[in-house]
Amino acid sequence: QVHLVESGGGLVQAGGSLRLSCAASGPTFYRMGWFRQALGKEREFVASIRWSAGNTDYADSVNGRFTISRDNAKNTVYLQMNSLKPEDTDVYYCAAKLDPLGSRQPNLYQYWGQGTQVTVSS
Repeated sequence: QVHLVESGGGLVQAGGSLRLSCAASGPTFYRMGWFRQALGKEREFVASIRWSAGNTDYADSVNGRFTISRDNAKNTVYLQMNSLKPEDTDVYYCAAKLDPLGSRQPNLYQYWGQGTQVTVSS
């Protein structure tokens, strides 16, 4: 059975940092990613990482500010978020996929966590 459990969200001032964690259980995934979604909006790609090789992919809006990484021993993926802006306020979701097709499309990910709220105050 697959479980993705996010943690690390919270309230932070603009310019601050947060680190999100996603602990995974289940099969070996091909790629894991982070998405975010505001109420009434579509889920938006943030970053992804290929589990075995460590290749990363970032949305333009977070490139240079956010870093995705993984710890193979702990089966955990992280999202280090620096220089946070109020527009980064969203619910952040961890996702995982078993196949190599795609990186940024949420409908290609088979498994999802429950989400964690990130709020950046101005």
